[in-house]
Amino acid sequence: MVDRRQHWEKVYRNRAVDEVSWFQPYAGSSLRLIEHCAGQDARVIDVGGGASVLVDNLLDAGYRNLTVLDLAEPALAACRARLGARAQSVRWVAADIIRTELPAAGYDVWHDRAVFHFLTDPCDRARYVDQVLKSVKPGGHVIVAAFGPGGPLQCSGLDVVRYAPDALHAEFGGDFRLLRHETEIHHTPSGQDQEFVYCYCVRT
Repeated sequence: MVDRRQHWEKVYRNRAVDEVSWFQPYAGSSLRLIEHCAGQDARVIDVGGGASVLVDNLLDAGYRNLTVLDLAEPALAACRARLGARAQSVRWVAADIIRTELPAAGYDVWHDRAVFHFLTDPCDRARYVDQVLKSVKPGGHVIVAAFGPGGPLQCSGLDVVRYAPDALHAEFGGDFRLLRHETEIHHTPSGQDQEFVYCYCVRT
């Protein structure tokens, strides 16, 4: 069995932040969806945020209550270094999302781009959904992006699960009402195209 923490820490030790396949110079889709559902005072958690620039984009947009969670401390360290003094205004959590303790009803917005599709074990997916149920307040919003039907079968040497929008929403069940979904073609630093499906739900 792959040790997830060791795997992702090795990835970020051996590759530059802008060389990993999921790198975006600007997190446009994620930022737009978050801005659509929540104001600048919203408590936002970016799950698997790692070295993503979404936190930069949110800070630029005036958001003040941000948490970035990732399994790989080197990814978080790279993000903090990039932000400089601004990193002090962000809460950083190095943890496995399916095993850590999060504050009950502690978030208005849950965002995940490219973590959920790595959960190939149904038990791990159920634990993930339980975390969302516990930590997102009723009426809060959940934005999850995963590889679509045309996405790759593997990423960073690991198997993934690909989802059509209905299948992705079905993993979360009746406690989450689907508001919209959209598809994005992500252009990787190596020049490949990857299909992502974004599902945008409200916690009922």
